[in-house]
Amino acid sequence: MAGLGISPAWAEEVARAAGRPEKPLKVAFSNAGLQATWCAQGKQAAEYWGKLFNVNVTWFDGELAAQKQRAAIDNMASQKWDFVAIQAFGVGTLTAPVNKMIDAGTPVIDMDTLIAPLDTINVHSFLAPDNEFMGASVTQALVDAMGGEGTIIMTQGALGHTGAQGRARGFESIIKKYPKIEVLDTQPGDWDVSKVARIWETLLNKYPKINAAYFHNDDMALAAYNVMKAHNRTDILIGGCDAMPPALAAVSDGRMHATVRNPSCRIHGGAIIAGVAAVTAGERTGEAGIPKSVVTDGPVVTKANAPGMAWMEMHFLI
Repeated sequence: MAGLGISPAWAEEVARAAGRPEKPLKVAFSNAGLQATWCAQGKQAAEYWGKLFNVNVTWFDGELAAQKQRAAIDNMASQKWDFVAIQAFGVGTLTAPVNKMIDAGTPVIDMDTLIAPLDTINVHSFLAPDNEFMGASVTQALVDAMGGEGTIIMTQGALGHTGAQGRARGFESIIKKYPKIEVLDTQPGDWDVSKVARIWETLLNKYPKINAAYFHNDDMALAAYNVMKAHNRTDILIGGCDAMPPALAAVSDGRMHATVRNPSCRIHGGAIIAGVAAVTAGERTGEAGIPKSVVTDGPVVTKANAPGMAWMEMHFLI
């Protein structure tokens, strides 16, 4: 921990004040798939904050596939945990095993995308960014750079992912204001960089003029950039989501125009803190406790603030 620039003594004092348990807590986490850099960073953050709060984290990888994650969560639900935290690959795919854990009295923290609509499932809390803001803000940055006219493509994430749905709504809310902008394609890449590379091979051959492209995460954006580079089409303005370290470098050197931070560290670390507070301090959902839904927004990232964002991510702060 000291190597990350945070004093262990200070960190332990913060953890103690927030309710660090004497006995280690046994908890389970799952996110959409560790192939995605956002998910991998979230695992690192959960494990880092887990050490500070005396929490032993067991990971159940979603593998970027709804059926595989369902099998993992069925396995999770067959065991006993102090609390669990889950980012679903798709809404509605994990409801039965999650309800089994909730019915057993296990606090379940929902991360980033809805396990099920909040009025239908009794999760402890839902920690997520405003995905419509994310989609709208990056799209607006691209539109401004385009001068309000031209052609644009949106490459979506998984269509069943509520975060991707929100980012698409944000994109559409901006584009509808600009009648001189034509949307050429909106097909999903499913967070899969190999699939995105294939999609963009086709798109670049089909469309001789593409002014801008918005991607629902940075991994897909950078995969498409490599295809653009191979086709000598690096004049296309690129916007992404998540503000992961490779994207911060791409924004700084001009390969990407902008991204927006989906704060993986804040969400996964926040799930640790929420779970510890629920178990050790009896913090409940609602008034005087944790709200049912907690907005965890991060900023739009451009060349001006990319270095600071990189520093905060290095220390699992955002």
